[in-house]
Amino acid sequence: MNLVELVKEKARKRKKRIVFPEGTEERILRATEIIQKEKLAYPILLGSEKEITEASRRLGLNINFDKVEIYDPLKKTAQMEKYSHEFFKLRKSKGVTEEEAHKTMENFDYYGVMMVQKDDADGMVSGARHASTADTVKPALQIIKTKEKFHKVSGVFFMILEKRLLLFADCAVTIDPNSFDLAGIAEDTAETAKRFGLDPRVAFLSFSTKGSTKHPMSQKMAEATAILKDKRPDLLVDGELQVDAALVPWVAEKKCPDSPLKGNANVLIFPDIEAANIAYKLVQRLAGAQAIGPILQGLQKPINDLSRGCSVPDIITLTAFTACEVLEPQYKCDLIQRDLVPKGPGPK
Repeated sequence: MNLVELVKEKARKRKKRIVFPEGTEERILRATEIIQKEKLAYPILLGSEKEITEASRRLGLNINFDKVEIYDPLKKTAQMEKYSHEFFKLRKSKGVTEEEAHKTMENFDYYGVMMVQKDDADGMVSGARHASTADTVKPALQIIKTKEKFHKVSGVFFMILEKRLLLFADCAVTIDPNSFDLAGIAEDTAETAKRFGLDPRVAFLSFSTKGSTKHPMSQKMAEATAILKDKRPDLLVDGELQVDAALVPWVAEKKCPDSPLKGNANVLIFPDIEAANIAYKLVQRLAGAQAIGPILQGLQKPINDLSRGCSVPDIITLTAFTACEVLEPQYKCDLIQRDLVPKGPGPK
């Protein structure tokens, strides 16, 4: 059984309530039908009940609306008033008025995040229509907040190849992280790997391996490595490494024979969002990897973002992952970690 099926199996047992702010979006509705059929979660849809049910009929979907909660943030309800008042209490020190708080709660993402904050939902999945991840992250930062003060939120992708599972970070949030940011992102990603049954082997990536090129960009990755090693000596970490030295054992033997990773990294930390975003899309589109995410790390409760180019299966899978994040269970992952390249000498 692969990772996705393992996560879906866990989700079925957890029976969590997941809110979808884009309740009238076609892909969300198609996903809702399958989520309900596979019993992965209890869907909560935001939007006009009339528009949602009519769209479902028009698409020929078989959704049991007796088992789907629908809330319209544009209607005046006791729940809406409760959420508006709560948001006002949270943000009045920032100058937000009661009227502004009410207006903000008419934003479906803010409403969905507040549902999670008040335990009226267990997690949220949004972003199919958003221009950027920030549209999902901003409400979460203002309402749910991070696990610790000054903690950074980051986005990790699970990249599932035929014979290998890799985690890429940060692909979604921090545009130009410094060495301290990178160490925090790497620590969070290692913990995410552990939650899903993986033994994290963390590589800080660069165009240089162990000082082969002296430049501030590569030195930043070396500094991040040192910071994380000092903070978390229990983690297997190395850097700065070129990606082939991080992933290919025989290349690692030639370029960095003393590396504890030995070319078997499974957590890849990129120097900035540009490199990370390009890398995950290249691996997804050209290597045929299944990209799951971005899973948002660092928040107190699970709020996850979709790509505008997401498919219905992407939504279903991210929903299952979100459901399994709620209580941070430990998983046993049966995926076999094998290299996709020869282990012996190859082309120089």
